Amino acid sequence: MDCASCVAKVTKAVERLPGVSGVEVNLMAERLTLDLDTAGRPEAVEAQVAALGYSTKRLDGAATAAGPGGAAPTCGPDHPHDHDHEDGHSHESASAKPAAHGHSHTDHEDPVDATKSWWATGKAKLVWLLGALVLGAYALSLVLPEQLTYPLFLVATAVALFPFGRRAIALARVGSPFSIETLMCTAAIGAVVIGAAEEAAVVVLLFAIGELLENVAAGRARAGIRALADLMPRVALRVRPDGTTEQLPADRLAIGDLVLIRPGDRVPCDGTIEEGTSALDESPVTGESIPVARGLGEAVIAGSINADGVLRVRVTRAASDNTIARIIRMVEEAAASRAPTQRFIERFSEWWTPGAMIVSALVILLPPFLFGWDWGTSVYRGLAVLLIACPCALVISVPAAMASGLSAGARRGLLVKGGAALEAIGAARTVAFDKTGTLTEGHPRVTEILPAPGQMEQQVLELAASVEQGSAHPLAKAVLAEASARSLTLPTATDLAAIPGKAVTAMIGGRRISVGSPRHAREAGAQLGILEMRLARLESQGKTVAVVLADGTTLGLIALRDEPRVDAKEGIAALSTLGVRSVMLTGDNRRTGEAIAVSLGLDVKAELLPDDKLREIGRLMEGGPVVMVGDGINDAPALAAASVGVAMGGGTDVALESADAAVLKDRVTGVAELVSLSRATMANVKQNVAVAVGLKGVFLVTTLIGLTGLWPAILADTGATVLVTLNALRLLRWRPQA
Repeated sequence: MDCASCVAKVTKAVERLPGVSGVEVNLMAERLTLDLDTAGRPEAVEAQVAALGYSTKRLDGAATAAGPGGAAPTCGPDHPHDHDHEDGHSHESASAKPAAHGHSHTDHEDPVDATKSWWATGKAKLVWLLGALVLGAYALSLVLPEQLTYPLFLVATAVALFPFGRRAIALARVGSPFSIETLMCTAAIGAVVIGAAEEAAVVVLLFAIGELLENVAAGRARAGIRALADLMPRVALRVRPDGTTEQLPADRLAIGDLVLIRPGDRVPCDGTIEEGTSALDESPVTGESIPVARGLGEAVIAGSINADGVLRVRVTRAASDNTIARIIRMVEEAAASRAPTQRFIERFSEWWTPGAMIVSALVILLPPFLFGWDWGTSVYRGLAVLLIACPCALVISVPAAMASGLSAGARRGLLVKGGAALEAIGAARTVAFDKTGTLTEGHPRVTEILPAPGQMEQQVLELAASVEQGSAHPLAKAVLAEASARSLTLPTATDLAAIPGKAVTAMIGGRRISVGSPRHAREAGAQLGILEMRLARLESQGKTVAVVLADGTTLGLIALRDEPRVDAKEGIAALSTLGVRSVMLTGDNRRTGEAIAVSLGLDVKAELLPDDKLREIGRLMEGGPVVMVGDGINDAPALAAASVGVAMGGGTDVALESADAAVLKDRVTGVAELVSLSRATMANVKQNVAVAVGLKGVFLVTTLIGLTGLWPAILADTGATVLVTLNALRLLRWRPQA
């Protein structure tokens, strides 16, 4: 499919069928998904789509999962039509392959064209035929009388009008009477009637050329997404039980298989390392340019490159659900979602074409009476207005830019789930950061253990570690790691419970042991005594302090330090350069929060419980859109409450599944890159809209005053369409500023 006009036409046509609901048409994946109740028939859907010029192919679940977005293996750069028809109950799928031409985009190429170069497709052949007829007629007109060459122009016009007219009638029958095909046929037939067949032939030729160029450009944009699939190797080496290896297609790997990955190989699956260590280049997936060291028990992601060591990896996700497959699905779904700007333009375009036809009729009917024009002039100029009226360039201006922006971001580890989120990120006035795991590494370590008078350091750590067992919080993991490093034997803990944002508690040896914040200790009435001054000193150093209590009595303090990410300060400075304010929202104590905030150069709101974070997000949003950046686990409510939630990609699952966007490279600078990408995309949208509307406005004026005629008028449509598409493709070359 070539533009959002295709989406609207297919959607409207299918929605009219009985028993059909939930119609979704994905432009980039060229996939149609719908629900059928007992009154609906898949055959009726296929017939309706065929009436618009598409042939269909049902895809089962396996076919849908096998390729990006359910793309059939025959997809190619020109017209990879893959419309999944799902009946909602049996979930049938279908891919549509094109037949010969048109902006609907009707009469598309034959399915075998998918393997051909653009110049050998059915759409290109129509251009070559029309070009030969028109150029031949003009060449002959130089040596032959007009009455002998004029029929050649009529033939060229008729050749193009046949597919256009057939599509116009089909579209009118399914509820789209004001299509570009209708405008083209009306203008071309009118030109022939008034004796301007030469111009009619040039108009249809230029239109066909524009359609071909638009088709090629759309294929280039779609190739940006398909390039992600090329990150997956075609084959993998599966280790047999006897230790030998066998080569098989990567998409046939199953969960639990053991895979051998040699130096220089691409990782063919998501999995965990069972043997070996190596540096993995994850830049093709996350955009992170520095290879990452991975060892026993650590996760690897599909598409990364093994730099040096030999690895044996246990498969943890099927091919249809690995990181690359999920990224592709997310980008395709994001491209299918509509930004507010796009929705406005689509609503506007619904009135544009019928309004323009009314204006065209007025141009034909009124000037002979008001200004004394002859009827030939008024009809000629009215027909030119019809050609200018097509809203295709305007309609495609937003989705083309959005699709390119989303693809460019995905290739650099910046994933955005839809045009609405992409549009909102660039408009953000404030970025709110969680601290642990976002601005900091998320790997705190115990730095000091301070027992209360009469207590032993080892006992304080043993009790704290017993209470923290089972917790996934980074601070809990740090306490457990310290206990493990000291080879401590932990007492049995029962009745474990958590007080959100404050503490965790358990029963150990008949005593209620709690490990929590100093704030919780004070609320519990515990006296810190001599430890109070030492607590203040630790917090002023940017350390997080946990207080260990037994039945309300202080046993000791455990100090932990989570170092800021190496690029955190740079990332905050980059946002400041973009005019975006940064603020840290943390549940940590005020002194620790302020110490880290001062070192990074941002504001801080500390000692926030989960509900406090929500209220703070609401307060910040009073001053404009707010982007919340967190690790995607503990910050889920705040991520959902913000204008846009961004998950840092420390855990790939979290980064892909939560929030509105994700920074896979796990760097704070990625947030500024997201803002830059959003602003570059919206600037491209504005340029496209200006070109689409500006060209039409200029040609409308020049047509009405008689400076331009029919064939220049078509440039206001196809010319603008090609220009905005090519301009959108520039975004595929977008690079984050160094």
